[in-house]
Amino acid sequence: MALAMKPACERCKNGLAMDGKAFICSYECTFCPACSDAMAGRCPNCGGELVARPRRAEQPVVA
Repeated sequence: MALAMKPACERCKNGLAMDGKAFICSYECTFCPACSDAMAGRCPNCGGELVARPRRAEQPVVA
């Protein structure tokens, strides 16, 4: 199961670049840095901690 890379902040609706900074909770609720800061790093939906969303490489990494 892959992480859902949501394209917009769930609070302010501003767009999020796939390789840009964003914050997620364990349910993959997604927020921009400004909204995450305004919510003191807590998800308003589940109350969980918001952590930095991992970034995907532009090209798949070949092992």
